[in-house]
Amino acid sequence: MSDFSLPRTPLPAHLLQTQGASRPGVVYVMERVADHDGPETVLEMLNRPEGFFAFRPADESDVLLVSKAHTMWLSQDRQAPIADPARLSAARLLGTELTLVGGATLGGWASVELPTPHARLLDYLNASPHPFFAVWTHASTHYVNRAHVLFARPLD
Repeated sequence: MSDFSLPRTPLPAHLLQTQGASRPGVVYVMERVADHDGPETVLEMLNRPEGFFAFRPADESDVLLVSKAHTMWLSQDRQAPIADPARLSAARLLGTELTLVGGATLGGWASVELPTPHARLLDYLNASPHPFFAVWTHASTHYVNRAHVLFARPLD
């Protein structure tokens, strides 16, 4: 192992790809990033430019290198979409229902941190050029690959 590699932290997650059912396992995020204090978030890991990420299924000992392009979503149980309580309390919640390729649907909320005149669901979905965005429920946060969203329906 190189002396220049960054330590990684395993985080429990559920992976849904374009083929197959949701699988529990762990993903790995960097313990430090240059943009902020603390560890990398799962959303930051998914939105890095690399095409693959490491995933260890709960029922296997081998690590799989998973294609981001074929990842429909990666979810974490009981995780807030925004870790900073002040930012989360200031964010506007937008109800949404997503219909994905293959017919799967996902309902939840988007935590929007945009100026009020531009805080619609359409603005949230178009605000970032990154492939993944967050939608959360009381049970989990889903990091959804926008390339697999057929359409979104506002629930507000």
